[in-house]
Amino acid sequence: MRVIVMGQQAFGQAALEKILAAGIDEVVAVYTAPDKEGKPIDPIKQTALDRGLPLYQPANFTDEAVLSDMRALNADVMVMAYVIIFVPEAARDIPKLGSICFHPSLLPLHRGPSSINWPIIWGSTKSGLSWFYPTDGLDEGEILLQKEVDIGPDDTLGDIYFKKIFPLGVDSTLEVLDAFRSGKLVRIQQDESKATYESWCRKKDAEIDWSKPVGDVYNLIRGTNPQPGAWTTINGEELKVFDVAKAAGTGTPGDVVSTGDDGVIVQADGGRIVLKRVRPVDGGKIPAAEWAAAAGIKAGMKLGS
Repeated sequence: MRVIVMGQQAFGQAALEKILAAGIDEVVAVYTAPDKEGKPIDPIKQTALDRGLPLYQPANFTDEAVLSDMRALNADVMVMAYVIIFVPEAARDIPKLGSICFHPSLLPLHRGPSSINWPIIWGSTKSGLSWFYPTDGLDEGEILLQKEVDIGPDDTLGDIYFKKIFPLGVDSTLEVLDAFRSGKLVRIQQDESKATYESWCRKKDAEIDWSKPVGDVYNLIRGTNPQPGAWTTINGEELKVFDVAKAAGTGTPGDVVSTGDDGVIVQADGGRIVLKRVRPVDGGKIPAAEWAAAAGIKAGMKLGS
């Protein structure tokens, strides 16, 4: 088939490279977002340039010239591998067989841009990925295939994405193309009664409330590690919190219980959080023990203040 690959960042690049390595279908063009001043070149753009593939970076997909260029490619299918710019029906329907889009959740659950963060934050034990036929609705449209992954009790956002969803999603790109090539296109209607939508998980969502149950605090930290990064304050200064562990113990939420080589132990409701890796203001990520020694952190001091 003649394939358009539309995508961004590492996932878009990996999906493109997977298709190219398979050598079954011809990639007739790569579409990605316009360059941003001061930002590094998008990885998928770099691959397109390295491989001599036709590259397009339109600001929108409503301009008739943009649509005309896409029609001229005579594509069979468009694979949308991590796309955060809106692509209207007029563009999606140009390929003969239409378009298919990747989303890192088990749709209709967790529609929206931070679909991996929220299940972890809320203590879910399952997530996954979906390939669906996009419509003008956000992450709506019938589903072609889904893959489920377990969320382990200690998995972070980084674990779920980079170790589970990312490789599974890249590998399944070839399954998607096989389905189009064979004409075996399953179409499963999304159950709107089960649909959820969550917006971006931003800094304001990642502030630690030490008065909450220890499990909730733990899930927030691992669900925002590495992005956007959970945070708290001490003596009015912000502290980002990354790698942690849970421990038993009672006390006043927010209190520093102890410091040592293993980290900094902080009380939450019904248990304790062991800070192992943090990032102080204007610094990089460092072991919590190193931060505590440099900042003079002692038992009895309070976080969240």
